[in-house]
Amino acid sequence: MMVLILFGTAGFCAQQFVYKPVNPAFGGDTFNYQWLLSSASAQNQFDNADSKTQGAGINSLDSFAQSLNRQVLSELSRKLFQEQFGSGSVEAGNYLFGSIYLQVTETAQGMMISILDTSTGDQSEIVIPK
Repeated sequence: MMVLILFGTAGFCAQQFVYKPVNPAFGGDTFNYQWLLSSASAQNQFDNADSKTQGAGINSLDSFAQSLNRQVLSELSRKLFQEQFGSGSVEAGNYLFGSIYLQVTETAQGMMISILDTSTGDQSEIVIPK
């Protein structure tokens, strides 16, 4: 019986399990980086073309000029609205500011302002709740 136990255990070998990460960010081989990146890019369903070009090529001087333009246009539009509506509230009606056509109506949800740019055809609606 002792001989059977000795010969029965002789066929078994043990080895140690070692975990090796694949991702180089977690200690894996750095040669896997390019493969992981290309695999992730191939699976990406979103198009980030706008975000890539949005910040490209804008230096601090261009950023300052854009900020200044926004402030001037904001002040100009505030003064135009002040002239048109005075210090009172906006009344329902149709208004034209250059190529911008505004239609102000009262709805059950509140005041709806429809904005149409007659030069480009772009339009937007804003609802100001009661």
